[in-house]
Amino acid sequence: MTIQSSSPSSDLSRLRIDRDAAPRRRWLPWVALLAVAGAGAAVYPSARAFVAERSAPEVEVGLVTQVAPAAAGGSAALPVLVATGYVVARHSSDVGVKTGGRISRLEFEEGTKVRKGRVIAQIEHADIDAQLEAARRAVTEAEAALVQMTAARDEDARNVERQRALAKDGITTTATLTAAEAAAAVSTARVASAQAAIATARARVRVAEEALENTNVRAPFDGVVIKKRAEVGETVSPFGVAGQAAREGGAIATIADLAELEVQTEVSENSVAKLTSRMPAEVKLQAYQDQPYIGRLRQIFPSADRAKSIVEVRVSIVNADARVKPEMTASVTFQEPQASAPGASKTPAPAAVATILVPKRAVAQQNGQAAVWIVRESTATRRAVTLGRERLDQVEVASGVLPGETVILGPPPGLTDRSLVRVKGK
Repeated sequence: MTIQSSSPSSDLSRLRIDRDAAPRRRWLPWVALLAVAGAGAAVYPSARAFVAERSAPEVEVGLVTQVAPAAAGGSAALPVLVATGYVVARHSSDVGVKTGGRISRLEFEEGTKVRKGRVIAQIEHADIDAQLEAARRAVTEAEAALVQMTAARDEDARNVERQRALAKDGITTTATLTAAEAAAAVSTARVASAQAAIATARARVRVAEEALENTNVRAPFDGVVIKKRAEVGETVSPFGVAGQAAREGGAIATIADLAELEVQTEVSENSVAKLTSRMPAEVKLQAYQDQPYIGRLRQIFPSADRAKSIVEVRVSIVNADARVKPEMTASVTFQEPQASAPGASKTPAPAAVATILVPKRAVAQQNGQAAVWIVRESTATRRAVTLGRERLDQVEVASGVLPGETVILGPPPGLTDRSLVRVKGK
């Protein structure tokens, strides 16, 4: 409503109400204020929770795990030491040539199975063939010469007998008899020389045959070619050639016996005392983490590496299958031997109970009581636990936690029960 006046001194009778003017809406500011207040009230809890969560300490977490018993009536295998290494064949050889030359034939590819003594490659040998043929002909020539010398010796021997008969009757002279005997002696010596020449020629044949055999490369044992190092037409040498690694020494193939695979690993000098002969172990390949293999300690090398302070160890893979290949990365968990004491009672043992494990870093000591902090929905709850034996970086828990629960690793100081925490990485 608007009241119009032409001047301040106008009388009230001139006042009029303008009914066409738009009415003022004085309630709009109140409505807007109420809307803002309602939105703030709705957002406040979420904002407060967000701020509280962002200001909460950040923690690293781990899981409570459960280990099943190794066998009925037994106990879970106790890990002693963990090491990493590579899968190798117990019997492996870089097969090379005995004589240098150009490769004329190859009888293998990667993955080819070979038998001991099988020819897998051959070097060009035309010159050796010629030498062998010449040596064989020399044998034939020497044998023919022996026949001639033998005939001459026999004739000279008969002539000596005749001259002796004539000398007995006084028909011939002593000089003639002596000459006949000398000729017989010379013939006998020539026969011996021819026999020696035959032996020499036959030895040369054997030398040429051996040289020819040396152009063949044979498999040293039953196995599989795991690496091909040469091609037909390449020149090879027993001592290697330019561009070839010195350690290969003219090798043309690497053959391995895949029936006996093992893990080559290294153990610190300080940990060698924990290992025993034929100690059981669990082997896991990096490529197949979900497939454990049974291992057994085969050898602890008799010498250590002075520079690295480590000792090399070999662990046989008992149940290796086709997935296990040389040069694969593997981890080995050495386990405490599970052996019953001599003279132990034969009474059946009680049923084995699964073992619950938590990381050592999750355990905190408060007032002489071991405890862990359980995280659930960003809230940390203190839980008292009863500890058992230690297992590497884990410890057995007899009570207080359940498998699958999330625990804080290295709880921060000042952490209180039911306080908010932020999980690292989330």
